[in-house]
Amino acid sequence: MTTPDHAGAKADKVLGRMISLSDETATLALGAAIAAQLRRGDVVTLCGDLGAGKTTLSRGILHALGHVGPVPSPTFTLVQHYETAQLHVAHFDLYRLASRDEIFELGFDDARHDGAVLVEWPEILGQSLTGNWLEVRFEDAGEGRSVCLSGHGDWVERLQAIGD
Repeated sequence: MTTPDHAGAKADKVLGRMISLSDETATLALGAAIAAQLRRGDVVTLCGDLGAGKTTLSRGILHALGHVGPVPSPTFTLVQHYETAQLHVAHFDLYRLASRDEIFELGFDDARHDGAVLVEWPEILGQSLTGNWLEVRFEDAGEGRSVCLSGHGDWVERLQAIGD
């Protein structure tokens, strides 16, 4: 395990972990492992190119929480809400937003207060995230993908439970 330097991270502690994902099944399994650690107030940021696996990972998280049904990318709706037996989850896609203020108009703070938040294309948030959050950064790794998981706040401890 490594501890990367994340410029702008406001949490006191950060822990990073690299995981290889060979296929969609591995991505869904990682989503299930993240779901097992997800709590009310958490944010999971999903970074990566188009087609990297952000929505697939979100699908793995939501299905592991008990959601039955499709999990589309919220590219056009900007936010999708899911009420699971365990947790309310809001899934945001910030790709088309012009300013950081727009995410708050979409109900980001309320969604975080009421449950957990998944955020695709979180770069527009800049340095505004505080508290407990997990950054998932997808990277191309030849035949498959690798992800760098960076835990902030108490995600540092929770990240230990997510397998290699």
